[in-house]
Amino acid sequence: MAARGLATCCWSTTLSSTSHFRTSSLVVKAPTGRLSRGKPLWRSYVIRAEVKYVSAEEAKKLVDSEGYSIVDVRDTSQFDRAHIKSCYHVPLFIENKDNDIGTIVKRTLHNNFSGLFYGLPFTKPNPEFVQTVKTQLPPESKVLIVCQEGLRSAAAADKLEQAGYENIACITSGLQSAKPGTFDSVGSTELQDAGKAGLVTIQGDISRVLGAILVCALLFITFFPDLAEKLLGLIPV
Repeated sequence: MAARGLATCCWSTTLSSTSHFRTSSLVVKAPTGRLSRGKPLWRSYVIRAEVKYVSAEEAKKLVDSEGYSIVDVRDTSQFDRAHIKSCYHVPLFIENKDNDIGTIVKRTLHNNFSGLFYGLPFTKPNPEFVQTVKTQLPPESKVLIVCQEGLRSAAAADKLEQAGYENIACITSGLQSAKPGTFDSVGSTELQDAGKAGLVTIQGDISRVLGAILVCALLFITFFPDLAEKLLGLIPV
């Protein structure tokens, strides 16, 4: 009589004693045959998810010692500001230039707020991301995925893992956590600053200028109250 029952599964996580690499495994056990002395026969299937989350320094060792290729998944603007030499650039998101009414409205709102203050382009998911990576690196390759904050690289790792890549690593907090000199880079700024653009980059200067103006105004009113009163009287209400 064939055995009946639900499959069982469990997660196991291993931590190497020599590094901070984490490897998770999903072990699935399912009945595979007839009853033998009242007990079903079981077979285990192991599905491994080998996405390593490492620091910038550990990532550099993976590239230098273990032959990992670097795939930068940031948008073009951040990539142009600074990127690691000899990396592959395959954006996870691409600029959205669609001209339907909904997209135009969203793009206008974006450009007036996020785009203005943070210098971020209005984007959409890159439908050719996985295929583009495959044309440059086969699934058996060792791949280090980098982005600015670590979120896009994690999403990209998930896509590549589903596409059959088995050796994937990501920098936990992205390139913003990389110390100057960790990687050989190209661009007008340091890797950790490539995400800074728009008005937020001059916020500090604006604050300093406004502070200086307020201090000067306070000193002027304190030492020349009569003149300050006359000047204020000239301002039309």
